[in-house]
Amino acid sequence: MQDRITEKVVVITGASSGIGAATARHLAAAGAKVVLGARRAEALEAQVAAIAAAGGVASHRVTDVTVREDVEALVAAAVEAHGQVDVMVNNAGVALLSRIDQLRVEEWDRMIDVNLRGPLHGIAAALPHFQAQGSGHVLNVVSTSGLRIVPLQGIYAATKNAVRTWSEALRQEVGGSIRVTMISPGYVRTELADNMSPELAAAAREQMDAIGIEPDAVARAIAFAIDQPPHVDVGSVVIRPTAQS
Repeated sequence: MQDRITEKVVVITGASSGIGAATARHLAAAGAKVVLGARRAEALEAQVAAIAAAGGVASHRVTDVTVREDVEALVAAAVEAHGQVDVMVNNAGVALLSRIDQLRVEEWDRMIDVNLRGPLHGIAAALPHFQAQGSGHVLNVVSTSGLRIVPLQGIYAATKNAVRTWSEALRQEVGGSIRVTMISPGYVRTELADNMSPELAAAAREQMDAIGIEPDAVARAIAFAIDQPPHVDVGSVVIRPTAQS
């Protein structure tokens, strides 16, 4: 399985914890060269140190995905260090859940900036390199929230579904040499609840503790998509707890 992952240069956003960190560790163990981006420098340093201690190749750059120049610099650092970039994992995300009639416009803006503009910045940074080298793989981490719409998640789900929409358009526009994959996780034990209001965070953590799967499960799904032969594009993967409704 690992032969098509070995030596690939993989850029991962939101890589300081959760799905991003698990993906970095898993791919590095499979032989990929991973370049990690996130806002928390100390957490990134810890992830890179852990990967290096296990014999992997990893580097990092502090990155705010809402700032296009930051994402461009992250991808440029990967190219400078390794001569190319093969995979762009747009993973950074934030969930600020509320009723729409509560009009938490600042929170809406934050989710639009991170969940929608962030992956677009990843595309803008990585796609020119993919096109120049004639190959590449975009993996956008979306959510099952965009597949089953429920109260409190309307704006969050909308940002994820927007990414789903342009991912499919991108697949058709660049198909042939560049692959596009959407990964839709359900309840995963991550820090996603940390930015929610206290009452919603408590409920979310309770649900995660009760049925949530480990981030490694999503990392394996991402690795599966990357590991396919170049002519095989895994378009969409839904991965959730068996007990999730």
